[in-house]
Amino acid sequence: MPATRTRFPARGQSRLFQLGLSLCLTWMPLLAQSVTIRGSISSGGVPVENAAVLFIDNSDTTLRYSTLSDAGGQYQLAVLATGIEPGNAIPQNFELAQNYPNPFNSTTTIAFQLKSAGKVQVSIYDILGREIRNLAAGQRTAGWHSLQWDGLDKAGAKVAAGIYFYRLQAGGESQVRKMILGAGFNAPTAILANGSAPRETPSATLGKETLTRDFTILISNAAGVNPPFTPREYSRTVASDTTFNFSMPLAMIVETDSTRQLIRGFGAANIVGWRPDMTQSDIDLAFGNGPGQLGFSILRLRISPNANDWSNNLFSATAAHNMGVTLMASPWTPPAWMKTNNNLIGGRLSDTSYASYANHLRAFAEYMDNNGAPIYAVSVQNEPDIQVTYESCDWNGAEMIRFMRDYAPMVGVPVMCPESFQFIKTMSDSILNDSLATAHTGMIAGHIYGGGLEPYPLAREKGKELWMTEHLELATDWAASLATGVEINSCMTAGMNAYIWWYIVRFYGPIHEDGYVTKRGYVMSHFSRFIRPGFYRIKATEIPQRWTNMSAYTDGNQVVIVAINSYNQPIEQSFAVPGSTAGSFVPYVSTSTRSVEQEGAIPVENGIFTRVLEPGSITTFVSQ
Repeated sequence: MPATRTRFPARGQSRLFQLGLSLCLTWMPLLAQSVTIRGSISSGGVPVENAAVLFIDNSDTTLRYSTLSDAGGQYQLAVLATGIEPGNAIPQNFELAQNYPNPFNSTTTIAFQLKSAGKVQVSIYDILGREIRNLAAGQRTAGWHSLQWDGLDKAGAKVAAGIYFYRLQAGGESQVRKMILGAGFNAPTAILANGSAPRETPSATLGKETLTRDFTILISNAAGVNPPFTPREYSRTVASDTTFNFSMPLAMIVETDSTRQLIRGFGAANIVGWRPDMTQSDIDLAFGNGPGQLGFSILRLRISPNANDWSNNLFSATAAHNMGVTLMASPWTPPAWMKTNNNLIGGRLSDTSYASYANHLRAFAEYMDNNGAPIYAVSVQNEPDIQVTYESCDWNGAEMIRFMRDYAPMVGVPVMCPESFQFIKTMSDSILNDSLATAHTGMIAGHIYGGGLEPYPLAREKGKELWMTEHLELATDWAASLATGVEINSCMTAGMNAYIWWYIVRFYGPIHEDGYVTKRGYVMSHFSRFIRPGFYRIKATEIPQRWTNMSAYTDGNQVVIVAINSYNQPIEQSFAVPGSTAGSFVPYVSTSTRSVEQEGAIPVENGIFTRVLEPGSITTFVSQ
């Protein structure tokens, strides 16, 4: 090998550098055998860059080996095979082994042997002799030990590729060796006294393998991770060079700058005459927004065919309006004299009664407005596409289009339609495909009895909001109550702007007849208390893991995340909120035994926080 000029330190440079160079020209055998572990990290089928991979030796938890995955999701590290007995060739004295691997790109292992117990310190120096990192190993027993350097300086910054020295100090003794950071680094070749270059010498002979090693493996998010994922802990046994691939659970990634639909609110119906009116206590529970209250922002009313009944709505409706609640109203039937069968049940609106019916709806809206309860919107007809044995009226698509084209403007407030019992699209499609009817439509409304809970692209294309204006479930156990949370979440992720339950005061509703908030009510409040009118749903991972349902919202300042775990076991879940300035999120938790309980703030680190979702729970996270 031809000689290469070696530049020696100038006068005044560190003596440590000179000592280090001198010592590094002296061969020292590698006295610890290593095993190479490699593999890949992925999440959702996508390679993960900057996943932190940590192997902890279960037999000695001070032995830790870490690295980061690269842009292709690949990682590689070397662990000491400490379960291999050293043979007689290993000297029982003070020794500093060559680091492994060397050269290295991210993390390297430094092994050393102590002939007696003592306090250990390993320092890293650059080629100018400046200390860039101190790896204090603390008190160690006699024998072989190891530690790792991750290529970072004292400030936590990645150091440049090049030659570095590491010094072992213990018991009044010290040794120095050289290492190279950067696999492609072309290090200068040192020249020995005889003018030749040093040669690599095989490692010392090790004894036979006597046992394998069990490791605890932690895969977590490091700074700059892409895509974020939910951390996991694994157990693996290592006996030789091996490959471990890890598929990580998805994180819920919240994109705060990617807005979806405007949220108008959440609420329920108060049908006075069919049920007793709400008490003042009911009103406070329903529309108050403090702890133990529901925070509802929409109240649905019935438009009676008899104008003499309209005053029955005023007590609760005016109180709700004064608390900032949006009022909407639906008719179950026109007055009997306007119908083909002259009956409140069934029949159709007479051809000659369209204008009269529009005036009937207008009169209701004006009455409520004049009495301090202005109506935001009215419906043409509750469930026009199903035949029942109570107040009702049948409509087809042509009849609904006729009313929306020619008579809806007479009502004086926004008109919603068609309020199908199952969000059946036949009638609403015909309306949306008629430009004049569409222009007169305030919003598309419907119910989800047995179907219809799905996105409606045509309504979005036409710029129309989607309101889910009625649903109920009679079961009151916790599973059924939590399912209502899943249903509301699904309505939101389907693009709906409002969710309205049936009776507001009923044993199966949000408030019991005995005057207390039910478990279903508390579940609903996870949305209504924290996602206020004017918030927008934002793009987010909706089902990051099996049994989970999630959605996220913002008003431009605060971020709200709703996370549901329907499984009977806890689920660890990470939440990534890139671009958010939130320093922490406060969780509010409901389970079968807890009701919207506030817990301590969870700090956000590198735009990510992690939480264990309790079995069968709904949690709302509010940014701080």
